[in-house]
Amino acid sequence: MQLTSPEINSYCEAHTTDLSPLFQKLREETYAKTTAPNMQVGKIEGSLLRMLVAITNAKNILELGTFTGFSALAMAEALPADGKLITCDIDEKNTSIAREYWSMSPHGEKIELKIGSALDTLKKITSESQDIIFIDADKANYTNYWELCVPLLKKNALLIVDNVLWSGRVLNPQESSDHHIAAFNEHAKKDSRVEVLMLPVRDGILLARKI
Repeated sequence: MQLTSPEINSYCEAHTTDLSPLFQKLREETYAKTTAPNMQVGKIEGSLLRMLVAITNAKNILELGTFTGFSALAMAEALPADGKLITCDIDEKNTSIAREYWSMSPHGEKIELKIGSALDTLKKITSESQDIIFIDADKANYTNYWELCVPLLKKNALLIVDNVLWSGRVLNPQESSDHHIAAFNEHAKKDSRVEVLMLPVRDGILLARKI
């Protein structure tokens, strides 16, 4: 799911500050032990997420879609000592890798994993309590997640959505997932509660600021 050329992507990675060695080990284990390792955010997107947490002084983060925990750990590194990141997933096998690597980091204690339906978890969270929400879960529910997430954001808080270009297939949707993402993008664009910016980073990232 790479929209830029491998050469440009490599150049960008080479000119991005390195993450800690733990992330490289996590990447290697993800590729060795999971069936869809390309779901993992890489160095560039992980660094972007961490930077957004840092520059917004976020303290409360919600993530939908944990996978093996790369993005959660990248964001947790930028949280203050009393910061909290809640991440939701339904896959206990992949998240067991996440737990292992979080335990190796001093920032892992900021992360709380909730196994189960993200839709159910969202309904239990206090309104307007989140500084950043990152959506990277099942694509069919993107619009449903969005509708539950926007009310949870504080004013000026960020909602970040991954895979919004879907390998470019949003330009000519064919499969069900293509249509789900394309429809979500239109829905987000028309939402007057936020201002949105779509970036061609990795597989497409949508940033939305709560107005």
